[in-house]
Amino acid sequence: MGKLLTALGLLLVLHIASSNRLVCHMTNWAQYRPSSAKFTVDNIDPFLCTHVVYALSTINSFNQIIPIEWNDEQQFSRLNNLKNVNPALKTLLSVGGTVNGLSPFIAVVARPEGRAAFIRSAISYLRTHNFDGLNLAWEYPGNNGSPQQDKERFTLLVTELSKAFEDDAKENRKTQLLLSANVASFLPTIDRAYEVNKIADSLDFINVMTYDYHGHWEAATGHNSPLYRSPVDSGSHIHHNINSSISHWLALGAPAEKLLLGFPTYGRTYRLTTGATGLGAPSNGPADAGPYTRTAGFWSYYEICDFASSATAEWIPEQEVPYATYGSSWVGFDNQRSYSSKVQFMTANNLGGAHVWTLDMDDFGGYFCSAGPYPLINHLRISMGFGPKPTTTPAPTTTRDPITEFCRGRPNGLYVNEADSNTYFQCFQGNTYLHRCQPNLIFWDSCKCCNWP
Repeated sequence: MGKLLTALGLLLVLHIASSNRLVCHMTNWAQYRPSSAKFTVDNIDPFLCTHVVYALSTINSFNQIIPIEWNDEQQFSRLNNLKNVNPALKTLLSVGGTVNGLSPFIAVVARPEGRAAFIRSAISYLRTHNFDGLNLAWEYPGNNGSPQQDKERFTLLVTELSKAFEDDAKENRKTQLLLSANVASFLPTIDRAYEVNKIADSLDFINVMTYDYHGHWEAATGHNSPLYRSPVDSGSHIHHNINSSISHWLALGAPAEKLLLGFPTYGRTYRLTTGATGLGAPSNGPADAGPYTRTAGFWSYYEICDFASSATAEWIPEQEVPYATYGSSWVGFDNQRSYSSKVQFMTANNLGGAHVWTLDMDDFGGYFCSAGPYPLINHLRISMGFGPKPTTTPAPTTTRDPITEFCRGRPNGLYVNEADSNTYFQCFQGNTYLHRCQPNLIFWDSCKCCNWP
């Protein structure tokens, strides 16, 4: 392998499987929420998550990626500038959604030339806007009446994207773009939508959407994101839980280290119809929409904090998640305790990490829950073993270099440590920080990256 790399003269960056990915989604529609709930890229803590996924862009009739919001490309720039503060941060652009109720991917994958056009557009668009990768948000293959065709075409799209990303990295001597996908948690949808053993090799990580298991569309209360089944579950509902979903993905051949467990920062609401208030209580539709998210059926965590101050909170021991009631309103949600239970599950199953939907529905500003900014995600981060973030601003997640004078008068950036090629310096606003490469790699000044010797 070493001789081959030397002969080709390639700068290949090693993609090392990590059990500590913390992938956080942000949404470009959260900027329209009122008052303290308005969220933009400027509200992101660059040291909170290992990856940030910007949702959402779409695809035009020419099979090209295009922005949705008027200021998306400005937000792209601001997001990727956060890597000047934390060079370890990775960013991905999420593409998908629906157009007139249908996924734009249906037209893309129908013909080989459509896929080829999309792949060319993806590479160009990601490179132009300095993203580190692509997140596929096709929800879900097989939903348009041709499940087998969609299933096979999704596999083709994933494998062709992966190959094109690899070729692009080699030809242009750049770090290979990452490829991830948001995927279903319901067993029938998984079976209908994915050739799991074929797509798993081509994806860097797989975001299993382990939420929305229950909601106001049902006639009885159920939790949004339960860890296990409950005694009131029957029929297909016995599989509406995280344990069943992850077990199914693993049984179909997904590598555990590529599966990321979904952590919601919102809860699902119901309108109770009787005096019963527990799990499985009769209901009819959603509680009132939240004052900030303004969408029937769910509340953000910061809206739940307001509700919980006067509500009665209960714990579902079998499912290791909480719910709260007040009057006829019922909400099943997540808190620090349920996050801890899910991290234990994630660790026990050797999963690759966590993904959060979304940054903007946690109490990102610390205005509502009296627990500081991002109380859920900060708790998740610490529970996963990342440890507390730096207390100075800005600061790295690594050790402060003792040669404090190195960066005095130097521009911000990354620099060779002449005394130790396995480490490198980061200069930021005159401060010096020491970072360490992954084992067996050294720092290359030519690409400002850790690479093979």
